[in-house]
Amino acid sequence: MTTVTVYCGSLRTVPESYLALAAEVGAEIARRGWSLAWGGGRTSMMGALAGAAREGGARTTGVIPRSLVDREWADREADDLLLVDGMRDRKAMLEAHGDAFLALPGGIGTCEELFEVWTARVLAMHAKPVVLLDVDGHYRGLLEWLADLHGRGFVSRFALDSLVVTGDVRAALDACAS
Repeated sequence: MTTVTVYCGSLRTVPESYLALAAEVGAEIARRGWSLAWGGGRTSMMGALAGAAREGGARTTGVIPRSLVDREWADREADDLLLVDGMRDRKAMLEAHGDAFLALPGGIGTCEELFEVWTARVLAMHAKPVVLLDVDGHYRGLLEWLADLHGRGFVSRFALDSLVVTGDVRAALDACAS
C-alpha cells in the first residue's frame, strides 16, 4: 500500500476552489486504496484533504506539533494522530511515513516542506517521487525563479527534472506511484 505525504495550506482564508482541490486529492488517494500522511490539521485544505480521504476509506496519519494542536485544531478523527515536539520533527516524521510526496497550493510552510523533501531527493537521501500540483499557476512565479536559478548555475538540470510538476490531480497521483 502506498502512503502519500501531502503538503498544503492550512489557513482558513484560502479560496473555496483550493478546498475542493484538496478534497479531490483526498478522494483520489482513497479511490486508489492508498493511505494519507499530512500535517494533522482539520481546518482549511488540510481538513478537506483528510476528510475526503477518510470518507473514501483511506487510512490517515496526521503529524502535528504539540504547540499547534489547538491552533490548527488537530484532526482527532485521524486513524493515527502523532504529536511531535516541533516543525523539524513533523517534517522528519512525514518524510518517514511517505512513499511519495505531493505539494498542493500553499504558503511558506508548504514551500519549506516541499524544498526540504525535494532537496533530500536531489542529494540521493531518498528516491521517492516528489510532485508539485500546480493548478491555476499558483507556483508559476516560483517555477520561473527556479528556471532563472538554473540559468545562473545555481540549480542543476537534474534537480529541476527530479520534481514532477503537473496541473492535473490524477497525473500528480500517477507520478506518486512511479
